[in-house]
Amino acid sequence: MPQVLVVARNFMDMVAALPASKLDMLYDSAFICEAVLRSLPPLAKKYALQMLYVLAPVAAAAMEEWVLDEYASKHRVAIDKLLQLRVFVEVRDRRKEVSYKMNQKFQGNMQKYLVDGGSLPREPIPLSVTGRLPASADLEAYALDQWECFLLQLINSSQVEKGTSFSSSMMKTFQRGLLSSRDGEAPKLTENGFQFLLMETNAQLWYIMREYISSAEERGVDPTELISFLLELSFHKLGAAYSLNTLTDVERIAIRDLAELGLVKLQQGRKDSWFIPTQLATNLSASLSDSSSSKEGFVVLETNFRMYAYSTSKLHCEILRLFSRYMRCPMSDTT
Repeated sequence: MPQVLVVARNFMDMVAALPASKLDMLYDSAFICEAVLRSLPPLAKKYALQMLYVLAPVAAAAMEEWVLDEYASKHRVAIDKLLQLRVFVEVRDRRKEVSYKMNQKFQGNMQKYLVDGGSLPREPIPLSVTGRLPASADLEAYALDQWECFLLQLINSSQVEKGTSFSSSMMKTFQRGLLSSRDGEAPKLTENGFQFLLMETNAQLWYIMREYISSAEERGVDPTELISFLLELSFHKLGAAYSLNTLTDVERIAIRDLAELGLVKLQQGRKDSWFIPTQLATNLSASLSDSSSSKEGFVVLETNFRMYAYSTSKLHCEILRLFSRYMRCPMSDTT
């Protein structure tokens, strides 16, 4: 993947950047605690589990003895990550010696989780109510179509199918840092916008989610509530149906915005309405390295700089237009 200036942080980076009070509020949810534990590096995860039933602070010097000298750097990385996420809280005694204590909310929720077992954020709607739901392949195709349509809006809105519209909140999020506009002129891609198009899909998704959360307060929404909902969404079962009636007002607005991106599919029954998470939604709590995937090539470049592209995707064609001079092959419809 090309090196880009656009920073696509994952959710745990966003969580770590929250004020301590907001972060402690997140740990009221067992799902957030589980998502944070999953995200930790192996050594940090081991430390968290070791400290799960330790109530007294443990001296930093004592914890350094838990690893061999050659792993001191990994130990430091693990401790720093635990402190950033406030899984560990630093304590200093009268002699100013440093000790670490586990966050009480995180500790209590994870203890209950291990004893009682986890439960889903909300129960799926039975098939007797929803009837036949989309197959996995159909759901994946829907998510891809929605995402590509959204990206087309960034590159060339004239290529977006008629009848397709996006909410003002998502368009404002989409345009932040990626498009620039002058009075009387159509918006144009910025340098970051060009680099954004060269990123992997998961990295693009993280960037959009980051901007969506960062702009939450402008829409009168608490970013903590939004992060909590998005992380809980990643625990929902892929392809299952969940009632919209179980959502708060903030979550209802968010779920409709997410549907525009292809993270969920909305459906309406005779009496009930529901949302169906796609693979994009269930990957939300995964790291970029865990969820990245390679793409098959479809471009042939000759030594004379002539390029041939074989694709039925409008998005692929529009991206290529940005970086090349477009000509249609006279013998076929190949671009």
